[in-house]
Amino acid sequence: MRALILAAGYATRMYPLTKDTPKSLLPVAGRPVIDYIIPKIEEVEGVSGITIISNARFYEQFVQWNRICRCKLPIDVINDGSTDNDSRLGAIGDLNLFLSERGTDDELLVLAGDNIFEFSLVDFVDSFQNRGSTAAITIREQNDPARLRRAGVVEVDDEWRVLSFEEKPERPRSNYASPAFYIYGREALSKVSDYIQQGNNPDAPGNFVAWLHTRLPVYAFLFHEMRYDIGNMESYQEVDRIYSERLGKQATGWRPFFQ
Repeated sequence: MRALILAAGYATRMYPLTKDTPKSLLPVAGRPVIDYIIPKIEEVEGVSGITIISNARFYEQFVQWNRICRCKLPIDVINDGSTDNDSRLGAIGDLNLFLSERGTDDELLVLAGDNIFEFSLVDFVDSFQNRGSTAAITIREQNDPARLRRAGVVEVDDEWRVLSFEEKPERPRSNYASPAFYIYGREALSKVSDYIQQGNNPDAPGNFVAWLHTRLPVYAFLFHEMRYDIGNMESYQEVDRIYSERLGKQATGWRPFFQ
């Protein structure tokens, strides 16, 4: 298994903070967001390495971070070539680029680079492998209708197989929201190019799941632990406050990691 961190977005909703700094490198309690993600991946036995996919604007910052990262696993950084929000490839476009360069020989753990989470990736991977499934997603119960309308919403059966997946529904059909953590086996990964070639939306990663589950079995892993999506200034400041208090550090606020 290999891990892929999607970090090629431009986070325009958080300008000017993210105009010169990617969300994955924003400091939370003095550490870049990505420093909370890497140790979670390293706990998973069998992961051979990690790839971070960045855009051209922030590529060198990730390369610089990688030089000083005290990571147990080998990490490489891919530049997707985009230079602004209008030219971005989108999450599924970036996944397709990664596969075109690396092939589909390994199972792939795919994570958003702007989430801090407290559930175990070991449990997620074990659930996927024990089922012998082609693909797996994470879900968490969400009872706030407004938040559900901003999320990917999932219906599952009694065996946790995905029955429906809808991005940002006006009328959510369940209270299960799916954050951007996925595992794809080889058969599922072989479908990515088909998805792109058919002209489907390459942006939000959940769009591929919505398309895939009608073609291959996709199962959901339910977690209950906290997960923090850094989607705007308010959510960033909130997670920085929470972790600063937890770790006994002064909140970092808007200060970038690289100065």
